[in-house]
Amino acid sequence: MLLRQGEPIQSNLTPIIKGIQLLGMEILSCGSPPCCQVVDLKWKSVEKTSNSRQSRFPAVGNRGFLCENTMPRCGSKRFYNMGEFCSLNALEGSTRINCKVYSESYDGYVIGSEEDVTGVSGIKEEHGSNVVIQGLLDGSNGESGASVSSCFWEWKPKLNVHYDKAGCENVDSPHVLFLPGFGVGSFHYQKQLKDLGRDTRVWALDFLGQGLSLPFEDPAPHYNKEGVASNGKASSWGFGDETEPWATKLVYSIDLWHDQVQCFIQEVIGEPVYVVGNSLGGYVALYFAARNPHLVKGVTLLNATPFWGFLPNPVKNPVLARIFPWAGTFPLPASVRRLTELVWEKISDPESIVEVLNQVYADHSTNVDTVVSRIIETTRHPAAAAAFASIMFAPQAELSFSEALSRCRKNNVPICLMYGKEDPWVKPLWGLKVKREVPEAPYYQISPAGHCPHDEVPEVINFLLRGWIRNLESQGSVSLPLLDDQDSMKHSNARELEFTIESSRKSVMIRFWAPDSRFGT
Repeated sequence: MLLRQGEPIQSNLTPIIKGIQLLGMEILSCGSPPCCQVVDLKWKSVEKTSNSRQSRFPAVGNRGFLCENTMPRCGSKRFYNMGEFCSLNALEGSTRINCKVYSESYDGYVIGSEEDVTGVSGIKEEHGSNVVIQGLLDGSNGESGASVSSCFWEWKPKLNVHYDKAGCENVDSPHVLFLPGFGVGSFHYQKQLKDLGRDTRVWALDFLGQGLSLPFEDPAPHYNKEGVASNGKASSWGFGDETEPWATKLVYSIDLWHDQVQCFIQEVIGEPVYVVGNSLGGYVALYFAARNPHLVKGVTLLNATPFWGFLPNPVKNPVLARIFPWAGTFPLPASVRRLTELVWEKISDPESIVEVLNQVYADHSTNVDTVVSRIIETTRHPAAAAAFASIMFAPQAELSFSEALSRCRKNNVPICLMYGKEDPWVKPLWGLKVKREVPEAPYYQISPAGHCPHDEVPEVINFLLRGWIRNLESQGSVSLPLLDDQDSMKHSNARELEFTIESSRKSVMIRFWAPDSRFGT
C-alpha cells in the first residue's frame, strides 16, 4: 500500500484495521474500569497528552517473584449455595436480574443473522421465577473484595512476566487462571480477582509482549558505524539491525504463550487449574488444555477467537514457513516494518483506543477512563510498537482451534461457553458452532454484552463461573447455574431477569443450551 503525500492516514488504514478485526484480534480491546462506579457516564475521548502514572515495568530482571499489594475497592458478597439461589429475596446492595434462559442441545450451525436464534428447531420459551444474585461491593457497608497482589516472575533471562493474584489464603479452594485478550493484561480481570478471590484462588496473567510483560532491554538495537549499539529513539526498540542473543528464540505466537502458561502453572501455581480466556486468551486456554490435560480441570471460553495468525506454522508447513523466517520475531523486514508503524501510529492514538472500546462494549454508558489509561501506559513502553508488529505477523499455531477443541473433548476436558451476543467480532454463531462440536458443554449467551462480557456484566459471569466450578468440584451433585433440577434439563425454559445497581437498572437475557443428556451433567 502506498501513502500519497497529503492523504489522510486513516483512510488508507481502514482496510487493514477492518481486516485485523475480522481475524478476531481485539486491537487494544478493553479492560476494567472502576468496578463499583455507577455506569451512567457518557463515552468520551481523552487528551493525547494525558498524564500517566509512574511506570510499573520492572527495571531489572531478578530471578524469582516481586509482588505488591493493591488495596481492594470492590468485590462481591459471598454467594449462597447453588441450590439456594432461586429462593433468595433481594438484599441491600444485591443485584436483581431478570433474563430469559433457553436450554437445548444445539444440533446444527446457525447460518445467517445472529439476531434471533429462536428459529433453531426445538427451542421453546417457558417463563420461570426471577433469580436474584449479588452484585459487586463498593465497601459502603463495610464489606469489600479480596486484596490483589501485583507480581513479576522471571521466566527466562530478560523476560519478566507480570501477573496478579488474589485469594491465596483460600487454601482449600480451586485455582482459577484468567488469560486476557490481545492488547490488554491482567487489569482486564480486576472484577474477577476482587470478587472470586473472596472464596477462590485467582490468578491473571499478562502474555509476553502485552500488558506489563514487555522486554526491559532492546531485543534488536540499532548499531552505529563502529558496531556499537546506540540508544536511538525509545520507540525504536526492536526495529534495529540484528537480534540480540537472548531474543533469538523469542517468537511471538500461540505456541510461545502456551509455553509461558505451562511454565507458570508448573512453577508458580503448582497445581492443576481452571483456565478462563477471553478472545485471544480463549484460544490460548483451549490450546493449552488440548496439549496439557493433566494440568487443566476445566476451560471456560469468553467470546474466544476461533483463529489467530495467518503465516504458516514452521512445524506443520516447514516449506512455506521458510518464505517467512521473520514471522513473529525481531527485527521485521523494512517493508513490513513501515506498514506496521503506520498501523501502530493509528491504533495507539488515545482517540482510536476509545473508538475500539466503543465497538466492543454493548453498553456505551460504561466509564472507560481507567481502561484507556492502562492501555496508554502499555503503548508508551519503548518495546510496545515492535512487540505489536511481531505479534501481527505471528505464525499460526500447531493446532487449529477446531483441532484443539477435538483434542480437549477426546481427553474429557470439561468446557463451558459464555458469549456476549452483541460482540461485533466473535459473533454468536461462533459460540454455537463450538456448542455443536462439544454438545456436552453448557453454553450461555448473554445480552446485552459485547466482546468482553466479564467486564460488562461481571455479576453474571462471576455467578456462572462459581456455579460451573462448583458443579465440577461436586462431581455433579451441585447443579449447573440456572438449571437447578433435572426437569429443567429436559425442557427449554426462559426467565426474565433484571438487576439493579444502586439507582441504575439493567436488563439481561441469558439463552442457555444445556449439556447433551447423553454426556451426563
